[in-house]
Amino acid sequence: MARQAVGFRILLLVAVAILALGQVPANGQNNNNNNNNQNNGVAGVEVNAQGVLERKIFPDPGGMLWRERLASARASLNRNVIPLSQCRKVSLSRLEQAMVAGNGAISEEMRYLAGLLRVRYVFYYPETKEIVVAGPAEGWVADASSRVVGITTGRPVLQLQDLAVALRAFAPGKPGTESIGCSIDPTPEGLRALQAFLRQVGTTMQPGQEQVFAMNVMQGVRESSGMHTVSIHGVSPNTHFAQVLVEADYRMKLIGLRLESPPVRMVAYVDKIQPAARNALCRWYFVPEYRCVRVCEDGLGMELVGDGVKLVGEEEMVTVGGERRQAAGRGNPASQAFVTSFTRNYSALAERSPVYAELRNLVDLSVAAAFIQKQDYYKKAGWKMEFLGNERSFPVETASAPRQVEPVVTSVFRGGRLTTPIAGGVKIEPLMAVKPDNILPDPQGKVAAIREEVKSAPAPGQWWWD
Repeated sequence: MARQAVGFRILLLVAVAILALGQVPANGQNNNNNNNNQNNGVAGVEVNAQGVLERKIFPDPGGMLWRERLASARASLNRNVIPLSQCRKVSLSRLEQAMVAGNGAISEEMRYLAGLLRVRYVFYYPETKEIVVAGPAEGWVADASSRVVGITTGRPVLQLQDLAVALRAFAPGKPGTESIGCSIDPTPEGLRALQAFLRQVGTTMQPGQEQVFAMNVMQGVRESSGMHTVSIHGVSPNTHFAQVLVEADYRMKLIGLRLESPPVRMVAYVDKIQPAARNALCRWYFVPEYRCVRVCEDGLGMELVGDGVKLVGEEEMVTVGGERRQAAGRGNPASQAFVTSFTRNYSALAERSPVYAELRNLVDLSVAAAFIQKQDYYKKAGWKMEFLGNERSFPVETASAPRQVEPVVTSVFRGGRLTTPIAGGVKIEPLMAVKPDNILPDPQGKVAAIREEVKSAPAPGQWWWD
């Protein structure tokens, strides 16, 4: 008896993500032990001359490269900068003075802000007219992907170039930048071509041919949707700052589709997805947790509290013509489950996958810079930021700007048909965090007490101290 063709309904997901199908290992780095297990390689990104961003795994068989770099770092770093410090302090004006005194030469200690892992505090001292940032710190080393991390914690260290980008967004005497972020989106032409292709796809196939048919459909989706556009706002796209925004965004989407294995257990979008209209467009955004600033009563200090970042979802609809419009009143349980799980696990994820700790650091730096400007610390300190704020004196626009990324497609057979381009990005509005109704009080004087502890003056010419 001849086998009959059967009807099928295939769940098809189109992600704005990397350039290859298949399961991608998570960052092989284990930040909870000192040898940083790198046997599976380290995840990172590269942007080619055409502005196409690609994710790469940088191999380190047996962790040999890591051990060599770790030994070299321990031997070459200033021994005072290596130990883990709970509260290392950096004077911004003293740092700039040291850079100027060196005729613009940037030491490794300057480049990596004496190993600061996070900005936890910002203080102003009227007596010395200094703006000081403080937080945990330790010595640093570059991993196989050239990401610079702490030698014991494996957490990414802050970079002077990112601090400069944040400060320039809230420079003295200028309006503060309303929004900083990125977005990765299909083009209108690609959406129209994708809708046209899907209308042409048949709904029957021979039994046992599901996987072959799915692969053919996925290839057609990739070709019809075309390259997706990367847009960056609020900062220069030619900065390390911008590259971190984009990397964190599209690797998050891979986790949602189970195309990258997260280093912690969480709910993925594909775990909960149910059949829906084929023209749904799902969007996920990283945004700050804006109630993150605790300020002492005299306004001379602040503390950044919490994890700083959360993931939120927003649904839009794609019309037959490829236009996007807001989907008012619609809910997506699978999307909500994913963003809730991602946010709940963000702190643990950042401990194991450095790009999310880097994203949190950028949020911290942006909010700290907005606070410095809002409190008028620049004027109070008489600090014009003439060196750090000048691209000719201290260039930070030295990276290739990510402009495009190819879509990745995956399929799930689950009794229905859905085509979902996954879009979204990162949106940081630092000024929201320093609005009066978002400021957290310091009723027990904790921030003020820490400010007094930090008050001890460093030696002449010294710009950081423990």
